[in-house]
Amino acid sequence: MKALIAMEDGTIFEGRSFTGHGEAVGEIVFNTSMSGYQEVLTDPSYTGQIVTMTYPLIGNYGINPEDMESLAVHPKAFLVKEYHGEPSNFRSTQTLAEFLGEYDVLGVEGFDTRALVRHIRTAGAMKGLVSTKDLDPDSLVERARQWHGLVGQDMVKLVTCSAPYTWVSDRPQPGTSLIQPRGDTELKIVAFDFGIKFNQIRIFEQRGCRVQVVPATTDTQTIMAMEPDGIFLSNGPGDPEGVEGVVETIRELLGQKPIFGICLGHQILGLAYGGSTYKLKFGHRGGNQPVKDLQTGKVEITSQNHGFCVDMNTLDPSQVELTHINLNDESCEGMRHRVYPAFSVQYHPEHAPGPHDAEYLFDRFIDLIRNP
Repeated sequence: MKALIAMEDGTIFEGRSFTGHGEAVGEIVFNTSMSGYQEVLTDPSYTGQIVTMTYPLIGNYGINPEDMESLAVHPKAFLVKEYHGEPSNFRSTQTLAEFLGEYDVLGVEGFDTRALVRHIRTAGAMKGLVSTKDLDPDSLVERARQWHGLVGQDMVKLVTCSAPYTWVSDRPQPGTSLIQPRGDTELKIVAFDFGIKFNQIRIFEQRGCRVQVVPATTDTQTIMAMEPDGIFLSNGPGDPEGVEGVVETIRELLGQKPIFGICLGHQILGLAYGGSTYKLKFGHRGGNQPVKDLQTGKVEITSQNHGFCVDMNTLDPSQVELTHINLNDESCEGMRHRVYPAFSVQYHPEHAPGPHDAEYLFDRFIDLIRNP
């Protein structure tokens, strides 16, 4: 089934749908991971985006329920060079096409993904529209241009939980609470859900922590009434400066409890510190981003998914210290506050998908809680 991919600058690619009729508008981005497409698809940080995989063969190991990182598929469409519809893996329970069809997400194959990626790297990530219904290139380009885009939009409200929940038997349990008494040695983490991934909660639990996940707009008084030992700020989609009703809350929590932020949580911490953020040309998305820890000198290969970055030039260096940099473009990948027990990184230490190099950050957070 013929499908057209139209970008706001007038560039057109022709492919074919492997999921039936459909149409999607969003920001077209690319991910360089060689595996982990299910984790990519279920990452809430991709809300509002159309994802292109640079690895050419996608779908060969199928889909399974254990590798879900949320309860839904979040990209508007999924673009690949070649779709493999006959998975060979003992864990597979369905094909990628069946999985995308369940969530009404358009899948397109059979075009030059390398050319699309090279174009984005040159011209930058841009608005686009993918369709099997409207095959008029001029119409698609104009409609892509009319889309509001991600800048200034609050995408977190589309993915955050509607009510607090805890984690039981590897599944979220809505309506449950951790306010009740707990063991003396057990740490309680309250996690802001800006688009949290399940493996972040799993890693905390593996380290003897209980996690209370709360909606992004939860106020300071409610958080403190839960008597947390530490506060975690999760990843999430879109422009951090577009998220409503969060930055002031995080600013109020600074100094009251140790705070650890990743991805969007890192950016929101930067705003709470008094800084600003900016949009990267084409973002960092994939499992092979080199990051240097300036405190140890070690280089980590990291999993990343973001299009915005904290501007360290807008932060007071006597208050906030740069701790990690991206070795490809030297952008900020981590920072810590010099006064308050708070630190954050731009990348995804929960490695879902991706390398395990950065998992030590969860231990660093637990050490900070025990020795603030």
